[in-house]
Amino acid sequence: MSMDQVTAVRWRAGILAAVLVAGSGGYWLGQRGESASAAGSGQSERKILYWYDPMVPQEHYDNPGALSSMGMKTQPKYADGDTAAGSAPGVTIDPAAMQNLGIRIVPAEMGSLAATLSVTGSIDFNQRDVAIIQARSGGFVARVYARAPGDVVRAGAPIADVQLPEWGGAQTEFLAVRRLGRPDLTAAARQRLKLLGMSDGLIASVERSGRTNGTVTITSPISGVIQTLDVRAGMTLAQGQTLAQVAGISTVWLNAAVPEAQAGSVRVGQSASATLTAFPGQTFGGRIIAILPTAQADSRTITVRIELANRGGRLRPGMFAQVALGAAGNSVLLVPSEAVIRTGTRTIVMLATGNGRYQPAEVRTGREGGGKTEILEGLAVGEKVVASGQFLLDSEASLTGIPARKLSDVK
Repeated sequence: MSMDQVTAVRWRAGILAAVLVAGSGGYWLGQRGESASAAGSGQSERKILYWYDPMVPQEHYDNPGALSSMGMKTQPKYADGDTAAGSAPGVTIDPAAMQNLGIRIVPAEMGSLAATLSVTGSIDFNQRDVAIIQARSGGFVARVYARAPGDVVRAGAPIADVQLPEWGGAQTEFLAVRRLGRPDLTAAARQRLKLLGMSDGLIASVERSGRTNGTVTITSPISGVIQTLDVRAGMTLAQGQTLAQVAGISTVWLNAAVPEAQAGSVRVGQSASATLTAFPGQTFGGRIIAILPTAQADSRTITVRIELANRGGRLRPGMFAQVALGAAGNSVLLVPSEAVIRTGTRTIVMLATGNGRYQPAEVRTGREGGGKTEILEGLAVGEKVVASGQFLLDSEASLTGIPARKLSDVK
């Protein structure tokens, strides 16, 4: 074979090899394309709305390779409101991003609220412990002791000496009847003296001495503070005329102003404790004896009346106090107060439903205290809520239109 023939054979063999290589490459590319298309068919069935970063959900991107303003790689936001497969409503966060978002999850647990309602109040006289001193018969004032309104007096302290002519005449009749030796008449005459207002001690003194005593020393029946004193030496008295008024100080009232919104958390008999700037480091305990039926229109508060023991008379009307009202002590469902989101129209928490999914849930709250909030309706024991980072999740749920779980959905 000549050199020209050899060259022609080699040229034809090269062309054939090139054709075979091209054909096999095209077949491989076609097969790879079909495989890639099949692999992506599952994702293409779900419509992608945009790409975003869960840390800044308000930022939307069209390019899947973009970085958010936080420097994070964006994720697809699908039309069904999820970033991963699944039909249950909720926001999905990759576990790796939870630490960046600062998400903290805690369970709803049963517990009791301690004394948490802190209000202010002022000390007042116990209006149930007031003595009115009156003239039991007409007469005139012979002597007035050195007393004035505001003085603190003990029980039995003299107020004034009063001459009562009617009492003198009745005592004379009693002594005359007693001399008759008729026990029945004597008993009747003694009873008349009692009806006039004479004490057993005064009657016994007249009976023992045989002499009348029309001058009576008016004394305070209780220990306390003289609030009014309307008696002067030489003045004429009418029967039933008020001479003085004394307010007891063995117990005092503490009138606390409770906000109207929290009035439902207090009840009669509930314990309370008070601290006063006049006695730093000391706590005065008492209990609620009344919840007044009217509210203060200017401050929108309810007045709660607390009775405090006043040993030594140290608590003085007008003193200012900080008051802590005790809770009922019943076991209730509690979550951290920071987990509760109040929008103005509803109250929600963010539920952690597992696998990095979160869903808003409506709740009805009760009392608060010690960083805890009572859940009356909307949660079950053991359900997990987001206590930190919940506002980002709520914003994401609102942007994507994820519905909140209704109160009626909780069994």
